[in-house]
Amino acid sequence: MTSSKLFVVIDRPTQEFFFRDNTHHVPKGSAAQPWPAEEEEETEAAPPLAPAMAAQQIPLDIEKLNKTILCYAETIYRFNGVWEGPDPLTPLISLFLIQLAFSMAVIHLLVFILKPFNQPPFVAELLGGILLGPSALGRIDGYRKLLFPNYSFKVLEPMAHLSLVYYAFLIGLKMDVKAILRTGPKALKVAIAGTIIPFGVGSTLYFPIATDGKTAGFVFWGGALTVTGFSVLTKILDRQQMLHTEIGKTAVASALINDMGSWAFLVLALSASGSPSNIHWSLISTTAFILLSVYYLRPGLSWIIRKTPEGQGYSEFYICSILTGMALSGVITDICGTHPMIGAFVFGLVIPNEVLEATLIDKLEDFVVGILMPVYFVVCGLRTNIDVILFQSSWLMVVLVIVLACSVKVLSSLLVSCFSELSATEAVAVGLLSNTKSIMVLIILEAGQIQGALDTQTYSIMVVAVLVMTMVVTPAAIWYRPEQDMVPYKRRTVHKATTEEELRILTCIYNTRNVPSIINLLRTSNATPRSPISVFALQLVELVGRASTMMVVHNSRRAGPRNPSHIEAQADQIITAFDNYELRSEGVRTQALTARCAYATMDEDICNVAKDKRSAFIIIPFHKQQTIDGEMEDINPAIRGVNEGVLANAPCSVGILVDRGFAESHDHARNIAVLYFGGPDDREALAYAWRMADSADVRLTVVRFTPSTEAMELDPTEPSDDVALQIDHDREKLLDDDYLVKFKEASTDNKSLSYCELVLNDEEEAIKAIKSMDEHKYDLYLVGRGRGMASPLTSGLADWCDSPELGPIGDLLVTSEFESTFSVLIVQQYIKTNKVVREGSIRSTSSVNYGEEIAMRPSVSESDGYDFGSFRRWDNNN
Repeated sequence: MTSSKLFVVIDRPTQEFFFRDNTHHVPKGSAAQPWPAEEEEETEAAPPLAPAMAAQQIPLDIEKLNKTILCYAETIYRFNGVWEGPDPLTPLISLFLIQLAFSMAVIHLLVFILKPFNQPPFVAELLGGILLGPSALGRIDGYRKLLFPNYSFKVLEPMAHLSLVYYAFLIGLKMDVKAILRTGPKALKVAIAGTIIPFGVGSTLYFPIATDGKTAGFVFWGGALTVTGFSVLTKILDRQQMLHTEIGKTAVASALINDMGSWAFLVLALSASGSPSNIHWSLISTTAFILLSVYYLRPGLSWIIRKTPEGQGYSEFYICSILTGMALSGVITDICGTHPMIGAFVFGLVIPNEVLEATLIDKLEDFVVGILMPVYFVVCGLRTNIDVILFQSSWLMVVLVIVLACSVKVLSSLLVSCFSELSATEAVAVGLLSNTKSIMVLIILEAGQIQGALDTQTYSIMVVAVLVMTMVVTPAAIWYRPEQDMVPYKRRTVHKATTEEELRILTCIYNTRNVPSIINLLRTSNATPRSPISVFALQLVELVGRASTMMVVHNSRRAGPRNPSHIEAQADQIITAFDNYELRSEGVRTQALTARCAYATMDEDICNVAKDKRSAFIIIPFHKQQTIDGEMEDINPAIRGVNEGVLANAPCSVGILVDRGFAESHDHARNIAVLYFGGPDDREALAYAWRMADSADVRLTVVRFTPSTEAMELDPTEPSDDVALQIDHDREKLLDDDYLVKFKEASTDNKSLSYCELVLNDEEEAIKAIKSMDEHKYDLYLVGRGRGMASPLTSGLADWCDSPELGPIGDLLVTSEFESTFSVLIVQQYIKTNKVVREGSIRSTSSVNYGEEIAMRPSVSESDGYDFGSFRRWDNNN
């Protein structure tokens, strides 16, 4: 598909005609040619025309004199393939596809190579662009002419800016502006200092380097040093398990503010690099568009979304309409004098619905980040020329600039440490982490070069500085990570905690329905000024789309936003509930947190928070909830996997809380029962229940289930192979006996404590005994999970478990039918070698035929005050 490939330049003073091959034309507005002009591809020069022929063929038109006439007629694609010409890469489409595939392959290969070094993908992407440019492979003549000839910039650069528009839209979708309002004062000071000081230093460093007299470039240098890549930093900290540490939280919160400030700097820089007389009009019109989008466009989109039937989803027409709105917003900001990506970013920022945001991100992110963005990194690499730095700049000055650029964030953080609670060590760590850069810094620098404010030298120096700064962040994170583990973490169980010391409990909340039962349990836990409780209420929110993980620490009793989202409204309810619990209780301190993470990594985040808060006990809700008709309904299967992960990797003891209707009508439990079969989990359950029994209005009954001699002879059960936990059963039995002796001694003079021991023959008798306890209307059952312990009374129940993570007795209490309402807490004690293999389930205990009612034999004498003919005649007053 070809035609004439020549354009004619008619110069009236000389009356000469120039014929050029338009294939090598680089449009005005593009960057300077990536390859030196003298190395341009060899082309066959057109023979000069005779003056007489020129006079005959080209009649002069005065209006067209002194004008350049461009005839764009390159080969877009071929009709006859290679048979039409010898060079298969002459067509622009074929050449672009080869460039795209090659750049994707190189960048993804570098990501794979740098993965063992824990470097973020941004480093590999930027390094890949530089390698493909004139700094490395571009030195090879054949490679340059074949894959990246100058004329290919007519396609590469528009595609790179198209990728920027879509990428800016994705950033706007992911960014949570309201989170900035919840930032603490320490992070706010770090962010402000990390913006003002780097901008001043970057602007100052620009002038000694710039030799071309372009003064507008200082805005782009200063703006580049203020950038902290929020998404890149969160991924680095998450990989190094520092996201929930004080240093990590401060760095992430300040990075979020810096990220938003970078967009303001970009608008300012784009306006300043244009016509000086129109800067104010560009800023005013862009600001007006942002205000219209916030106060009119966002409410309009909210109205449209509310009209969409719930659960219907978003059609292809709906998604295309949103993308059309994004494109129109980009056109408007381009008309205002900034850049289309500003409009796309603002449009993504005002999308009001999280489900719509997730849908858009799922549909666009892989295509934009995986396919389009490598083109942008290649363009940035083609603009970077290390030779210019080596041969046209002072080595001493370049090294000084890079060192100062890498240290300016550290200096700003150290300055903040003089006026805040941030220590000098933390300030250095936060400053080094804040050096993390993202694509935003390349956008600012690339905009500066396109506008003519930066030349190849100043652009290349800052790109190298950005690469060095980001590469240093991961080693810095590894260096400071061990500091978080220096504080002793000794109290990991309730059993080993003393009554006078603070009990630290982490409560996990998947939705607001979990709050009443958790607060009910906490009220029962008997907090006093002498024996206080610190509660950390962790709201767990599924990560929408593939945005960055985030941890938000809420300030109690602080008014929420005027128009909260669904997640924010839930957070406000949780904060209010725990604040009320703290105000109405003595010896209680609460703190609310929100963690946004994927279900696949949620258990890791819970364990990290528990370790960071030095918790002794984690409370996690069961993945099923009781319905009105009494059935247990599965609310979210993913929660089950989270709970299993917490049980397997928790740094402290864990309790799975199951509410069977009790929390809806009571504020705390008064009648508590512990079902004791033996083992560390049962001892932990008894220790927690014993603490609850110190309250004056709480009654505790401990029932020990012991297999008879005949049962042990008939079924000498050994530990099951599915539990990877080494337990000395003889030693555990001695520990059980010793602990229960202490409890029996305490119950002698305390009428609120009761103890009995039942000697049973098999699991059917155990099931019958447990079911008969329903008559006594217990409010709360505490049972151990039973890891590593084997008994003839529970050996047959494990094969019938619907929920193996509850253990056989916990599963029986949850799945069987009971007339009374109660809560169940299944307890697992922390053991250093805690590794549990997850098993599936096939049948429920509710399908077992229990037979006729059986008589129970008491293991204590009549003089002890326990008289049981059967559990149907249990005397609850003894």
